[in-house]
Amino acid sequence: MSSRASTFAAFGTAVALLTLTACSSASADTTSGPAGTVPAAATSSPDAGAPPGAEILGRPGVGEPFKLTIDYSNTAGLDEFEVTVDEVRCGEPLDPKALAHAAEPGVEPAPEESKQYCVVSMEVTNVGKSEADWSADDAVTLNVDDTAYSPTQSDNELADLYAQYWSDQGKTDPSFGINPGSSSPEHGIFQIPVGDEPTTAWVASGNLLETIDGVEPGYLVQLDSAS
Repeated sequence: MSSRASTFAAFGTAVALLTLTACSSASADTTSGPAGTVPAAATSSPDAGAPPGAEILGRPGVGEPFKLTIDYSNTAGLDEFEVTVDEVRCGEPLDPKALAHAAEPGVEPAPEESKQYCVVSMEVTNVGKSEADWSADDAVTLNVDDTAYSPTQSDNELADLYAQYWSDQGKTDPSFGINPGSSSPEHGIFQIPVGDEPTTAWVASGNLLETIDGVEPGYLVQLDSAS
């Protein structure tokens, strides 16, 4: 074989090796996922769980108090509360002491098919100047990422059983009105899919999530540290 033929043969071998190396590298790059995918953390929004268009007044964590200021259009006064989300428990039996106040004690309520109960326990303090009332029934959602769950009518009836139990302990439910300087527990009961874990709770700075004037501002409570 001539020296020129040997040169071309060596060149061809080098090109083949480079091509195999490039293909191997490209194959390794695609093993992490299909083209165009991004990590889940990069697609999540820090506002997930807040109603679209709502002003976020803060992002407190579990155990961190925040202030609700409720302004009524037909009165000159303001209702002011300090609220703390103490705990969120999902997939556990409801408090038997609260269920003892049911119309049929001893009958264990059941969530909808493929759902689990979640109990949100809060502490509510009246920091205003007069008696005022507030309820979680229509002002709180429990969220799994950007999916918001509101309590059903039956969920609110179960929350009423918790209120009756605490009333027996001398703690009036905030929905019936509490005086300045008084604190009471408040409970919200929600149903979310089995296997899901709540990520945030939205607490509106008002008695309703939305009024005729639009979506109420509120707080996006971070539940990462909830147990």
